[in-house]
Amino acid sequence: MIFAQREGSLRQPHESKIYSEFSHLYDKIFSRFFCKRIATVIRSLSIPPGAKVLEVGVGTGLSLSAYPPHCEVTAIDLAPEMLEQARQKVIEHGWRHFRLLRMDALNLEFPDNSFDYVTSFHVISVVPDPVRMMREIHRVCRPGGKIVIINHFRTTKPVLGPLVDALDPLTRHLGWSASLRLSQAFAGVPLVIEKQFKTSPFSLFTVVLAHNRKEVTTDGVMH
Repeated sequence: MIFAQREGSLRQPHESKIYSEFSHLYDKIFSRFFCKRIATVIRSLSIPPGAKVLEVGVGTGLSLSAYPPHCEVTAIDLAPEMLEQARQKVIEHGWRHFRLLRMDALNLEFPDNSFDYVTSFHVISVVPDPVRMMREIHRVCRPGGKIVIINHFRTTKPVLGPLVDALDPLTRHLGWSASLRLSQAFAGVPLVIEKQFKTSPFSLFTVVLAHNRKEVTTDGVMH
């Protein structure tokens, strides 16, 4: 396991400040809402031995126990207090297949095509620029690689949609956007969505499974 910080030009958006201040309560509040869904989705991927995985926005590490030990997982987060809790989980369980880094999801400090899988759970509506985050995910994921997003997206139902929009200023103050549309987040990013679904009829969260449509030609140029 590797613990490190990449300071460089790290930004401190107010969303990170919010989550840092409440990091000590995060597991208590969200474990029962998020853990089962995340674990089910990760295990359904059947990640093969030796695969390189990136999790963008690992938070306190609610997802870590679901990754098989035969893969190599790099997990990043901008909030140092949350990342420290993830580190403690790794230490307590003696996991050796994780590398935890402090890094901005909008400026991933990895070369192109670095990962076979990129996952991100309940993060895309928190960052200031969701499309930029998705473009960074696309960039670091290898051609044909798998991308998995779980998040709340604005409902398309005509009655509930405007109500959600009215609440958006409040939710933005709390650190996330309630009005983010799935089509908005993926706009212009060359990914093929293979499947999108909810794990239960009453779930607020959508699981999106996609693969990277990026191709590398014989001259080494990516498209």
